[in-house]
Amino acid sequence: MSPSLWQFFSAVSAAVPGRNAIWMHDRRISFGDLHERASRFAGVLASHGFGVQCERSELRDWECGQDTVALYLLNGPEFIEANLGGYGARTAPFNVNWRYVASELAYLLNNADAAVVVYHQRFAPTLAEVLPELKRQPLLIQVADGSGEALLPGALDYEAALAAADPAGDLRTSSDDCFLLYSGGTTGMPKGVLWRQEDIWQGVLRDPGLRKDADPSAAAAYAAGRTPERGLIGPPLIHGAGQWQALQGLFKGDSIAFLARSDRLDPVDFWTTVEQAGVNKSILVGEAFARPLLDEYDAGKYDASSLRAVVVGGAFTSQETKERFIASFPDVLIYDSAGSSESGRLLRKVTTKTARPASFSLFDHSTVLDPEKTRRLAPGEEQDGWLAGSGHIPLGYLGDEQKTKATFVHAEGRRWSIPGDRARLLKDGAVELLGRDSFVINTGGEKVFAEEVEQALIRQPGVADVVVVGRPSARWGQEVTAIIALQDGATPSDEAICRGAAETIARYKLPKAIVRVPRVERGPNGKVDMAWARTIAMGSSEPAQTQSPASQDALAAPQNVPGRLRALEA
Repeated sequence: MSPSLWQFFSAVSAAVPGRNAIWMHDRRISFGDLHERASRFAGVLASHGFGVQCERSELRDWECGQDTVALYLLNGPEFIEANLGGYGARTAPFNVNWRYVASELAYLLNNADAAVVVYHQRFAPTLAEVLPELKRQPLLIQVADGSGEALLPGALDYEAALAAADPAGDLRTSSDDCFLLYSGGTTGMPKGVLWRQEDIWQGVLRDPGLRKDADPSAAAAYAAGRTPERGLIGPPLIHGAGQWQALQGLFKGDSIAFLARSDRLDPVDFWTTVEQAGVNKSILVGEAFARPLLDEYDAGKYDASSLRAVVVGGAFTSQETKERFIASFPDVLIYDSAGSSESGRLLRKVTTKTARPASFSLFDHSTVLDPEKTRRLAPGEEQDGWLAGSGHIPLGYLGDEQKTKATFVHAEGRRWSIPGDRARLLKDGAVELLGRDSFVINTGGEKVFAEEVEQALIRQPGVADVVVVGRPSARWGQEVTAIIALQDGATPSDEAICRGAAETIARYKLPKAIVRVPRVERGPNGKVDMAWARTIAMGSSEPAQTQSPASQDALAAPQNVPGRLRALEA
């Protein structure tokens, strides 16, 4: 039996007990203290009878067999303690998006059959609203946050519960225990992705410098022998990017730093933390985060000389913005990765002052499958296939046999995860990432990938942020619609924006309508609120500025195209 995540964490903590694990302004928590607090939380769960109810060997791929623990928390030590302690107690902790309204929260907690909810007290009113709707009444554990909300009836105070608990002793955890991560609802309702802990360790959390067959003692020696780094956890831990970055750092003996607040982007807070904490690495999720951060850095006086690496995966970041990073930080490595909750990392690209790759490269475990999902494509085949990963991949979706079988398929004698990204394998073996299949717009018989159009539009002068969606059209079936936010003081015309975009994408891909808004609504993880975007595109919610069609001669379009569509016709 391979080791569990708890066993790896325990070994590393024992090897470097006095080393700082968490930095958060006036709070410093060592590995030794973090392990004790996580052990106490495991003791709280165990004392209430929570843990494993059925071993993996008796379960199907979409079944968990462990009590689930909802982490309804902002970024901070308590999320990490409850997450790790949950593994120690052989429960399955999972992330809860604190932006959810009551109906969404009720759906999530019911879908996960949550046995425990650990929540910041500011979320108590929403949680109280959904409790009558839950099929299972969970144990409530409230974390104080200064908001003044009263303890819900029957709830435990987090600090009091830890103080009263005995640290869990010999925890006989298993590598077959579940790692549960809920993927956001951009392609439907949230889905719980089930991993075996051995697979999430090997596929995502193990540092590349650590041997694949390393046991906890080897991991401890590796951590003790390294000069520790400090990673800034910019994205919320309720999303995979932030949670994985935090666990990766801790499992190799590094320190993690948190911003003062994780519910919105604050560039001043970001650069102040980089300076004060001596941050070496951070994640910036896409253009919408990177641009304002660079603007603040250029305008302020920050010492960011400790910064050595930036990860920009999770959303599109333009080459122009990467060039700005290199200009400001010549020695920083920019890691661009693509993957998903259902697959882990599948593609990579590293940009430096001397290397600027245009395309992604595959990992050993990833490939591009043919459109029918039956075989791997050969380099240079003229087909738009499916990005896929094999080896250490998830079991499936919690409670959903149909989606599990649709996403995890067998081809060429191997099991593959196909999260839904379309890609093209080039002649040299590099990969052109086309975009998520669920965001393909079928317009006039042509398929248009929304992300490709967004990449062309964001490069245009004056454009600060953009999201592209399809909306129903009597003529085209769907029409490409761009929702654009401009930079302060910028006044580019729709004609100028589309004319510039037409230099890099075919004319049929250009937006047939542009809607201008003060800002594109995004979550703290940088991803667009797609429900908001579709509402704006459909015109059922009035944007700050009304739809602004291009003039008929902007692109010398055919004269028989009616009215506002004329200039943007392919």
